[in-house]
Amino acid sequence: MRTVVQFSTGNVGQHSLRALIGRPDLELVGVHAASPDKIGRDAAELCGWPEPTGVLATDDVAALIALRPDCVVYTALGETRPIEVVEQMATILAAGINIVGTSLVWLATPRQADDWVRAPLERAAKAGNASLYVNGIDPGYSADTAVHSALSLVTRARSITVSEICDYGNYDDYEFTGTTMGFGSAPEDEPAISKPGVITAMFGGLVRNLAEQVDVELDEVRQRVERWFTPERIECRLTTVLPGRMAAVRFAAEGVRDGEPVITVEHVNRLTAAAAPDWEYPPDGRPGVHRVVVEGEPRVEVNTHVSHPLFDVTEAGCISTAARVVNAIDWVCDAPAGLFGAEDIPPTSLIRGLMW
Repeated sequence: MRTVVQFSTGNVGQHSLRALIGRPDLELVGVHAASPDKIGRDAAELCGWPEPTGVLATDDVAALIALRPDCVVYTALGETRPIEVVEQMATILAAGINIVGTSLVWLATPRQADDWVRAPLERAAKAGNASLYVNGIDPGYSADTAVHSALSLVTRARSITVSEICDYGNYDDYEFTGTTMGFGSAPEDEPAISKPGVITAMFGGLVRNLAEQVDVELDEVRQRVERWFTPERIECRLTTVLPGRMAAVRFAAEGVRDGEPVITVEHVNRLTAAAAPDWEYPPDGRPGVHRVVVEGEPRVEVNTHVSHPLFDVTEAGCISTAARVVNAIDWVCDAPAGLFGAEDIPPTSLIRGLMW
């Protein structure tokens, strides 16, 4: 039985919390919440679990560390405050507590991460003899597990394209996703996603990681961005977009060899199906897909759809994001000290304990 603390109860955290409560091989001993209205409430109330757990949410990090859990599930939004999150994670690791998490997208490929994020966490992990694993559905699954499966089916690969094509209209995350991608922005605005180097900083590690794994030497990793502006008002859960403002974006990090992109990690994201009607949609009228296409011998295409009878596809994606790290808890707790990527974990270690 592993003892665990859930750190945050937001879009992803509420689902990882529910998973932790439900699994018979895990014991929830603590919950961190930042919002004053969540502090002091039972964990069950924060994730829709039907019965009280007796575990109350707190914002006292030291008190949670004092519980000495085997693992912390860290799902707090980190990309808007990376230095603070690195320091927080380092404190937990140095105390000898393992972390699985979805925060800081750069850590999905820890060997490709810049020194400012990787080095302090490596030092802390060594000091505490603890381990860290960060993943999700994208970044994460689509550019590691899915692409590895596709590549295993070819005798030769000429190019690899990893895509997320998704309607974000019902995704309740304007604070980060909305502002970073620029939904609702005017043509003269420059959202973060459009600035030089931002896409390669966030997604270039995935490209370089794949290049290293297939033993390809790239000439460069470059980015491309295209924005789409709506002629009509679009209203959705994420935000309201006025006429003439941005309601869709497609962008990519491309690994280039001999002038041609050979490894591409791309996104096509829109707000409602009305946006960017000339751009690619998911197949079969679905609202979202994570797709891998390997052009080679033979051509292989893997399309991954997630859904849920009660939730929108974006929330189903949050459940899958949570699953990618919750399912790794046992392996990470037994791992030696250090930072790990998906390629380090045997696939069968991620499926144990899922049926009871």
